[in-house]
Amino acid sequence: MTEHLTSESPFRTSLLEEADGEGSNPTANPTMGEIISTRFSRRGFLKGSLAVSAIASTVGPLALLRADEAKAGSGSAFSFTEVEAGVDPHHHVAEGYDADILLRWGDALFPDSPAFDPTRQSAEAQHRQFGYNNDYVGFIPLGNSAEHGLLVVNHEYTNEHLMFPGIVTIAEGKLKVAPADQKRVDIEMAAHGGTIVEIRKVDGKWQVVKDGKLNRRITSTTDMVLTGPAAGHERVKTSADPTGTRVIGTLNNCAGGVTPWGTYIMAEENFHGYFSGKLPDGHKEAANYKRYGVPEGAYEWGRFYDRFDLAKEPNEPNRFGWIVEVDVNDPNSVPKKRTALGRTKHEGAESIVAKDGRVVFYLGDDERFDYVYKFVTAGKFNPNDRAANMDLLDQGTLYVAKFAADGTFAWLPLIHGEGPLTVANGFNSQADVLIETRRAGDLVGATKMDRPEDIQPNGVNGKVYVMLTNNSRRKADQTDAANPRAANAFGHIIEITEADGDFAATTGEWEVLLKCGDPSVAAVGASFSTDTTKNGWFGMPDNCAVDAAGRLWVATDGNNPKDTGRTDGLWAVDVAGEARATSKLFFRVPVGAELCGPLFTPDDKAAFVAVQHPGDGGTDWAPFGRPSYYEDLSTRWPDFNDDMPVRPAVVVITKKDGGKIGV
Repeated sequence: MTEHLTSESPFRTSLLEEADGEGSNPTANPTMGEIISTRFSRRGFLKGSLAVSAIASTVGPLALLRADEAKAGSGSAFSFTEVEAGVDPHHHVAEGYDADILLRWGDALFPDSPAFDPTRQSAEAQHRQFGYNNDYVGFIPLGNSAEHGLLVVNHEYTNEHLMFPGIVTIAEGKLKVAPADQKRVDIEMAAHGGTIVEIRKVDGKWQVVKDGKLNRRITSTTDMVLTGPAAGHERVKTSADPTGTRVIGTLNNCAGGVTPWGTYIMAEENFHGYFSGKLPDGHKEAANYKRYGVPEGAYEWGRFYDRFDLAKEPNEPNRFGWIVEVDVNDPNSVPKKRTALGRTKHEGAESIVAKDGRVVFYLGDDERFDYVYKFVTAGKFNPNDRAANMDLLDQGTLYVAKFAADGTFAWLPLIHGEGPLTVANGFNSQADVLIETRRAGDLVGATKMDRPEDIQPNGVNGKVYVMLTNNSRRKADQTDAANPRAANAFGHIIEITEADGDFAATTGEWEVLLKCGDPSVAAVGASFSTDTTKNGWFGMPDNCAVDAAGRLWVATDGNNPKDTGRTDGLWAVDVAGEARATSKLFFRVPVGAELCGPLFTPDDKAAFVAVQHPGDGGTDWAPFGRPSYYEDLSTRWPDFNDDMPVRPAVVVITKKDGGKIGV
């Protein structure tokens, strides 16, 4: 029957990101593409990267084709043998390395955790097991050890068609997903959130410590509190929480961070997909919710829980889209939603200590045409007193970025009463500014970006790297020299330098490190160095990491057989010297998956990566050629057992000789 299936996917949760359409930003603020175009037009040939106009006239497609045989240029910070790009059911790592499965969906986290049985799932079991779709991965050392610590992992969302047997049927050549029942919804809710689990290296191999006293699951039903300026505000009060300070759970936790004082940061991203129903006519939150795409209704939770039904709890969406902080030292601690950092579709929250001791958090709002932010704490980090740091995130200044065509940028403060953020524009307090962070950014004139994802400060070279995944909704009349395609499918990486090397500065300079895509196709306008091989280029930069040596590693989301002829993976990218803009493929995921994380231990001797939604899709891969679901999967990674479905998992990569990664 499967050979007659249509290629159209009915799997709504897989399409949640794409359902954003053209984005919800209604402003005429300049886009980053327009600013890049102006800058490239003025400067022509940028130091460290090739302008599009120079590709045909100076380098040419024939010269770029020699990248098929090219080897990494002199001066590269990376010395591993590159993986061959491609698509198949397995994962692959560079020669001389091991890539071991550490944790899979359903794996036990506690001594009393039930064994994983995909045919007999329950919410009770899932609360004691590793959750679904692992995204952010962080490591918090125990006893200052690089070989013993807490692994913290986000569980972003669930793919019901890959998780549950018997819910997909075929009728007239089309797939249909059965409506959810409450049992299924409860399992999905338990599979969201995050995991805190003790791990250690024993005889050269990393393993989970199931009886770790700090092990914990956090889910969409975990009790949490709102703190900071929006806590207790009328707009976050509900019938279940008339105080506006208590929230049930967290959801769609994408990337995140670990603070300098050793707490776990969970970033709430696409919260709009969990809400359904209709606001009462004339409700005051209508414009606010439209700006965030609420309701989207990819999930059916509102059928069983009133808090996800706008008609019954119209304020509930204002309680999501925040940065969540968890004290990992206390498994009974109540996670805190830190409202001072703003409400957006947060990708992550990576941090660094500034010169004066204040702590700076970089935040991307992952939607087409939305903004880049940073938060600077009012208080200073005390390395000798953890307790003194525990509420640093409740006071500080939230900024949004405005980039200029001359290569400079400014961080614009989002402070009630300043500029347009006034009562006249509907902001009655700082709480209103934070609840409607996007509209505040609109009014101050922030730059519209192409899906800002991870933003990573580099403490070694003082730079900050901004991953801009893509903007496939760019229209034909928006094309330009630097963006010649009507749909910017491959994305950019921007490198910024804060003024005077101070991460807390309010001005700085920016540069394009990479314009992504296939450099052998001149029309694409990619700017990888000509020493980048046919395996080394990539599209759709998403998560990233800077290791202890200050080297940049980029994980991707969206490479596929149709658009790039390769799966997603982890690429090592040179950022300095003659090798700048040279990229090498280090690890690749199985078909249908994206790569999340990545994370390096403090000694750079282990890298943790998260393989998310393996086996999703399927239609674009010719050997399979149809939608993939529980009973008919494009891969059964990582178990390759007919009795097991595909399972998202965290993989730990080590060098066979015990040395540092990439050296």
